[in-house]
Amino acid sequence: MNRGLSGAVELSVPPPALQCNESVLLLEMERCGDTFRTDISSIHPEHRCNLTHFIRQYHSFSLCTELNSERVGCFWPNPWVERFILRQHRLLFSSCRVERVELLDPPEGTLALLILLPVGLTLAMVALVVWCSKRSDILA
Repeated sequence: MNRGLSGAVELSVPPPALQCNESVLLLEMERCGDTFRTDISSIHPEHRCNLTHFIRQYHSFSLCTELNSERVGCFWPNPWVERFILRQHRLLFSSCRVERVELLDPPEGTLALLILLPVGLTLAMVALVVWCSKRSDILA
């Protein structure tokens, strides 16, 4: 009648949680950074500021930091990894400048058309509705 603990009943005990070891984490991040710097060095210098030329290498770098953080028991992202990634950005992309796009107004003719066309269409629709409502006896 009593069921004892037998081989048929399994108790699942969660594995002990890993403690985040900052020094091991930083060593792993350096390994990821070395690989990333090697990958970036293969890209022509004039293309290093264009993300489309190094997106694959950047993805590998990001994935490396994430997987190694979790492997050593640290959550991702964390302050140490963020500082490390920012340091890599300053080191590799400090010469990149953002070009500002200057927005200009359209020519006056185009601007007048863009303003007057919706206003004219709105007035025409209002006139059509008023005309149809006065003629409802004939249209019905």
